[in-house]
Amino acid sequence: MRQRPSSRLLVIDPGKRVLLFKFVHLAGALIGQQFWATPGGGLDPGESYEAAACREMFEETGIRIDHPGPQIAQRSTVFTLVEDETVSADERFFLIRVDRAGISPMHWTELERAAIAEHRWWTQAELAATADQIYPEDLAEMLRRAEIW
Repeated sequence: MRQRPSSRLLVIDPGKRVLLFKFVHLAGALIGQQFWATPGGGLDPGESYEAAACREMFEETGIRIDHPGPQIAQRSTVFTLVEDETVSADERFFLIRVDRAGISPMHWTELERAAIAEHRWWTQAELAATADQIYPEDLAEMLRRAEIW
């Protein structure tokens, strides 16, 4: 099984809301699955977690940053990619504060355009009340430990 190091972004707006993308898979290995997840993705060859976080921030939100902020969590998980490859992911979570809630999908990949149905800024109460699948499952706890909520 391939190792997949990745940077995940905990993007927080001035209202202390967290940005999540809703993935709706209409084709491929994940067909029929729907879930909300943090922005982010795998590292390019030779790329650091911090550099990947900055690159992913720009690609997925249109916002350029020079530093991703502190790494506040790490997890290891196994999951299947849309291309039907199972990977073992080493995910590092970076806390990124932004001064506005707008994003741009201009730099999304073809896969992202096909799978991301919407984005939303979530409050603590909304996250606690939802029955939707959220990844990572302990997102609210991560944000509490980071003293966001």
